[in-house]
Amino acid sequence: MNRSSNRKGSAEPRWLGPVSPNRVALISPISAARWLLIIVAAAAIYFFHGFMVPVLAALVIGFASWPLYRRLLTHVGGNTTIGATLAIIFIVLFIVIPISIGASYAAGEIADWFRWAVEVNRNGAPPPAWIIGLPFAGEWLGTQWTRHIGAPGAVGELAQLISGANIGAIYHGVLVAGNSAFHIMLTLLFMLIALFFVYRDGASFSGQIDLLGERIFPTRWERISRVVPATISSTVTGMTLIAIGEGIVLGIAYWIAGVPSPVTFGVLTGIMALIPGGAPLSFTLVSAYLVANGSYVAGAGLFIWGSVELFIVDKTLRPRLVGGPIKLPFLPTFFGLVGGVKTMGFLGLFIGPVLMALVVSIWREWIREVKIADVIEAEQPSDPEVVLSEEDLPPVRKVSGP
Repeated sequence: MNRSSNRKGSAEPRWLGPVSPNRVALISPISAARWLLIIVAAAAIYFFHGFMVPVLAALVIGFASWPLYRRLLTHVGGNTTIGATLAIIFIVLFIVIPISIGASYAAGEIADWFRWAVEVNRNGAPPPAWIIGLPFAGEWLGTQWTRHIGAPGAVGELAQLISGANIGAIYHGVLVAGNSAFHIMLTLLFMLIALFFVYRDGASFSGQIDLLGERIFPTRWERISRVVPATISSTVTGMTLIAIGEGIVLGIAYWIAGVPSPVTFGVLTGIMALIPGGAPLSFTLVSAYLVANGSYVAGAGLFIWGSVELFIVDKTLRPRLVGGPIKLPFLPTFFGLVGGVKTMGFLGLFIGPVLMALVVSIWREWIREVKIADVIEAEQPSDPEVVLSEEDLPPVRKVSGP
């Protein structure tokens, strides 16, 4: 009694009253850990959202080139540091440098277009002869050219009507965007650094993601973990790389046919090739321009070459690289392109369609699961109370009483 009274007397009074020995946590440790993870992830996105574009580009390239990278690892003895270094060198030599050279030429040609527009806006220009010579619509197009383009100041009024800014401000903006090489190089550098670590630590990082994914989606993660890499690889290979190849091949064909600004039209053809039906529309319009300008042989040759190249790509090259056609609807592809360019800039041309392909593939997986569940439910008896006859009943076992 004395010992217990001494303990009570020596204990300091608590501000919030006595504490029950059997305490129950207000929030379970698992819930607290999940909310803490969400808060940390939201804070990381807020503070490092400027690096999201190069990191996403690195992840997309890493997913798409992972089979080739695994082959490279076998030749270097499994050393991930050496393999990642060689992979980055190959990407710089065969992808980054050619695209940078083509983009610089295209920027110069677009700047020439704007210089011509500024000169026409200042002095005016008559309609070209090939426009007036077009059958059926040549006279009407010539009138529209004189009204909206050919008269002095008409180009500026048209530009202000479309964009809300005058032609001088647009030209200055194009020059500023073309000279922002430092920002582009910085984004490219961050992407290459992130891609190096994706190659070097990708295997262990994917194992950690699988561990978390199985906890979050225990019944669906196995299919999602297979669908996502396959979708990214097929989209990048079947859309992006083939679109770049079509832009390069048709750009060379434009240069041989004598099309003005062939690099710019090649880049535009590559961008249009990301959209279903965009590539044939591009070379058909350029061929029509050559025919209208009097170059009948060049126009016909360009159209035949584009048709043959498109047939070879769609019937042989694309199925061999992808394993089948990519059935991505037109509207998600278009939204992916426009939304990607609006939010991520030039890299959004490639990241946007990939993200939309992921959304479409996950949506199809959910629809597939719903259909399977409906089939299973339909195969089960609708009436839970099944009437059994005496023959279906099990034999009665007599048990003697106590």
